Amino acid sequence: MNQIQLFLPCAAGVEDYLSLEVQRITGLPLAVVLKQRGGVALRSSWRDVLLLNLHSRLSQRVLVLLSYTEYRNEQDLYRAASEVAWEAWFTPRQSIKVEVTAQHSPLTSLNFAALKIKDALCDRFRVKAGGVRPDVNTQWPDVRIYAHLTTDSCSLYIDTSGEPLFKRGWRQDKGEAPLKETLAAAMLAASGWMDGDGDLLPLYDPCCGSGTIAIEAAQMACNIAPGSLRAFAFEKYLPYQAHVWDAIKSEARAAEVKREPGQQPIIFGSDVAHRMVDFAQRNAERAGVADVIEFRGGDALQRMPPCPTPGILLLNPPYGERIEVAGVAGVSQRAGREQAQLSDGGEFFNQLSSHWKKNYAGWSAWVLSPDLKLPGKMRLKESRRVPLWNGPIECRLFRFDLVAGTMRPEKSGSDQPTKSRSDHRPEKLR
Repeated sequence: MNQIQLFLPCAAGVEDYLSLEVQRITGLPLAVVLKQRGGVALRSSWRDVLLLNLHSRLSQRVLVLLSYTEYRNEQDLYRAASEVAWEAWFTPRQSIKVEVTAQHSPLTSLNFAALKIKDALCDRFRVKAGGVRPDVNTQWPDVRIYAHLTTDSCSLYIDTSGEPLFKRGWRQDKGEAPLKETLAAAMLAASGWMDGDGDLLPLYDPCCGSGTIAIEAAQMACNIAPGSLRAFAFEKYLPYQAHVWDAIKSEARAAEVKREPGQQPIIFGSDVAHRMVDFAQRNAERAGVADVIEFRGGDALQRMPPCPTPGILLLNPPYGERIEVAGVAGVSQRAGREQAQLSDGGEFFNQLSSHWKKNYAGWSAWVLSPDLKLPGKMRLKESRRVPLWNGPIECRLFRFDLVAGTMRPEKSGSDQPTKSRSDHRPEKLR
């Protein structure tokens, strides 16, 4: 277990930020953290597996590579899986699930490929464990095994995370189509909000929903490990040592930064639906950051700046038929809905940009949207656009630098991520 090959999958567009985060968490040289399509690979230790599960905000899982072989057919997959020492990782008392993904694989059935891998694993346990084999549990398995097939290669992984890492454990109240915590963290990394050596700028999400962006930001500012409230699959594996894990969690708790009495909040959220504000407040309490964030109700088209110092607007506004929940500002809800749907949100975004130019001069607005024509609808010139994926939806994170009445002339950015670090600086919360 001294040196194992790891792969951390992430959403497309997040690879650069994830590689920097992995380097920060593990302390390894950045040169040994290899960016790949859809994730980051590195050779590291079992202790780093625990650290990455606890501290990574951007990865979806922490996978250990157990086999990499060439194949031509399903029998080759059976042979590859039968040569893996599964008994070194778990016992036949644990339930399993095998999932297969493929890219240009010549095989006609991925389900049959998964069945052959499962059969090989169970047959090996029958030999090694006196006829006993693990049960299959497709809903809540103890052990998740992933196979990734290319044209001619098969990679077999064991998942050390269990539930996806975006499930932090604090979001029990949520609305429709909630933003994943990993994507919120990627938006924060792309904005560069945690960068620099000075105090943090105010951060405001005027369409906060259940509070995901604000809560992620608050936990980052307080240096609270994102995995501190949940359990992981590795806790059921044979290499697991409870005293090592307890020590790692104790170190993480000791590094948390507490808010000083009387300190004014710098993280804000609001939503036109007061029900969502209640959800956000309860989620923040579970996440341990309720005293760091100020949530209020209010229409995004009417809310004034939450503090006198200019800062960053960071939001994932509703779009399409969901645009009505962002705010209708001065018209009836029904009329606002019809107007928004007829114009595909154009009128809402036009009003939003006018409100910002009038009242948010000096702020920078970062808006995540799948609409590449959003700057035109807002009549603003973006200074940067960062490609990010919201699940299967390709989006752009647009940056608008706001000045009163018009826009400061800026060079329009290309589809390149900003050169910012996801370096947590707990000393900033003073």
